Amino acid sequence: MTPDLVLLGNLLVDDVVFPDGRTRMGQAGGAMLYAALAAALWGTKPGCVSLLGDDYPLAALVALEARGVSLDGVHRLHARGVRTWLLYEGGVRRVVHRLGCPSHEAVSPTPEHVPEAWRKARAFHLAPMPFETQRALVQAIRAWESPKQPAFISLDPHLPITTDTRERYQSLLALVDAFFPSDDEMRLDQSERDPAATLASLCSGRIRFVAWKRGAKGGWLYDAREQRLHEWPPRAERVEDPTGAGDAFMAGYVTAHLAGEPVERCLRRAAVTASLAFEAWGADGLLAATPEIARARLVVSAASDATEIQS
Repeated sequence: MTPDLVLLGNLLVDDVVFPDGRTRMGQAGGAMLYAALAAALWGTKPGCVSLLGDDYPLAALVALEARGVSLDGVHRLHARGVRTWLLYEGGVRRVVHRLGCPSHEAVSPTPEHVPEAWRKARAFHLAPMPFETQRALVQAIRAWESPKQPAFISLDPHLPITTDTRERYQSLLALVDAFFPSDDEMRLDQSERDPAATLASLCSGRIRFVAWKRGAKGGWLYDAREQRLHEWPPRAERVEDPTGAGDAFMAGYVTAHLAGEPVERCLRRAAVTASLAFEAWGADGLLAATPEIARARLVVSAASDATEIQS
């Protein structure tokens, strides 16, 4: 069965270190885990395309399959995978690959890893992977799609967006529909002073949405079609661990867009989905969430927004 949303990226083992000295070692991680759990909350059928190390925790794979996530695109390396340090300090997260691991390129999927039956899917999301890996995947997806039913492609960056990398990203973003950089990646001068101009500067060709995810501060989304900047507030009642919240935000937004929702409702679902990730360690928040919990929180969020508008 072809998934509604094909997720391409990595399944990694994370060692998390926080500024206050707290640690969480040997955690199942990788953007695929968070994005798939989040998408499944909204009734979307996700499928993962990834390369899997033998050291990846089995319980996480069982949890994905239990939620209807297809792992037919997951290929075993028959060797150890990548293990990373996630170091939080000064409001910034740094990802450091541990010594003795395969390279990021070696554990990232290529077009050949996508099951043939999945190549006509409605939507694809590319998690952070080396730039040329992402470019090859985007070009392949565009070659597979039907001109009458083009695929929706979204992308998370791997390289920081700077004055030196902006031109490279512009050429790639012209082929995709949505881009989801975070505070860690958005490093253009004076970005916060004029977010609309900053995000618009990345738009050309096909791209419509650029969402600047700012974690617990909310964020901005620029709609290139409408030439309009939207701002969303944070939804988390508390922030225990931001790991995976950006992936959950993306999944909430894309699944709502695929359901035909307007931008404001897409952003509300995205922020609510991210809040479920924020409130517990690693993937625990998304693992504990159910579709009923997610829908109930969305109703509360919509009511809160309506009250603010009336007041």
